[in-house]
Amino acid sequence: MIDIMQPGLKEGNLLITFAIVGLLILISERYRVLDRLGVYAAAGLGLIVGGLGHWTWLIILLGFLGTSHKATKWRLDEKISKGLSESYDGHRSWGNVIANGGLPGLVAIISWVFDDHHNGIWIFSAAVAVAASDTFASEIGCLDERVRMITNFKKCEPGLNGGFSPNGQLAALLGSTIIAMLAFIMEQNAELALLVAIIGWIGCQIDSYLGAILENRGFMTKGTVNAASITFGIILMWLYLDSPHL
Repeated sequence: MIDIMQPGLKEGNLLITFAIVGLLILISERYRVLDRLGVYAAAGLGLIVGGLGHWTWLIILLGFLGTSHKATKWRLDEKISKGLSESYDGHRSWGNVIANGGLPGLVAIISWVFDDHHNGIWIFSAAVAVAASDTFASEIGCLDERVRMITNFKKCEPGLNGGFSPNGQLAALLGSTIIAMLAFIMEQNAELALLVAIIGWIGCQIDSYLGAILENRGFMTKGTVNAASITFGIILMWLYLDSPHL
């Protein structure tokens, strides 16, 4: 009997991974979640995450993709009219896929190299939670007029790097919590799932600080800010897992 719970390049895991990636392609084509290059990028990333990590990791990543698509489409026409949308039609591009999924994919590779999938899924989940938290905060919070700059709490324009709002903060917590819940379903560890939610939300705040201090001054791009905040989440979870109490 094929064992589908063994991680890495095992027959059972690869079969489920290929099936899920195939389903991803079909859904993306049917509902236009991603543009064409975005589909290719997501398929490649999915094969890395599922094939070198585990297919359950891929479920977490797809949970982020699906919910972030909903957040992007939420009141899209209004966001477009105000110049607050990165996409004119709500589709995610290959750049979005790499920016949010590249580092989680790297975690899958490292976990496979060191054969540490037990800790790897939590580090992976923390990375995805940061990306989800930031995406939800940006897509939902941008329409909240009660925006203040995170560095000095002065009022600022919606959509400005470093701006935060009540709705954006709630959305950020929702995004990270969704990923934490998926991780809990897969691994049944409430303590680490809670930490995933917290790290995701904190990572979003780091993203805002870097946006306000460095991106607005031209020292960082949106992509490097995203990478830095996701890296923060990876390091924070790794330090926690590596601490003596576990």
